Amino acid sequence: MKILAALSIATLCCQVAAQNTPRDASSSVTEKLVVGSLSFQQGDLASLKHAHENFTSKGWGEFIRKMQGFLEPNGAPTFTSRFVPAGPAVITSEENGNISAKVPGTLTQIHGKSTTTYRLRVEVQTTGTPPQIDHLEQITCPRASAANYCM
Repeated sequence: MKILAALSIATLCCQVAAQNTPRDASSSVTEKLVVGSLSFQQGDLASLKHAHENFTSKGWGEFIRKMQGFLEPNGAPTFTSRFVPAGPAVITSEENGNISAKVPGTLTQIHGKSTTTYRLRVEVQTTGTPPQIDHLEQITCPRASAANYCM
């Protein structure tokens, strides 16, 4: 009887793990896209072009419009940006290859000798295979921990 109960529990655990795997993979991929998109170096056009690879045309257009005024004439960023997640991406919806998620974290921006760090959550929508960002919005958190208070 004990063996049957143990086998039943083991089977149930394997089924639950198998069901969570696609969502966990989506969460991990989404988190990596956000980190790659919000991490670039001042004066380094190649680092911003690398971020461009993470976006759809629509998503990149929105993102680069928000960067206006913070780009050199050649298109390189005038500041360094680094996003560090405070926890895993939380998938809020997943349908037909489109994913909406929230990623809590800190965004550090450096310009010359000035450094500013923001606690925020990034709301992101991805589409396609492989996924690309179709919309990205940064929402500043008012509390000490983006992971606990900003989701």
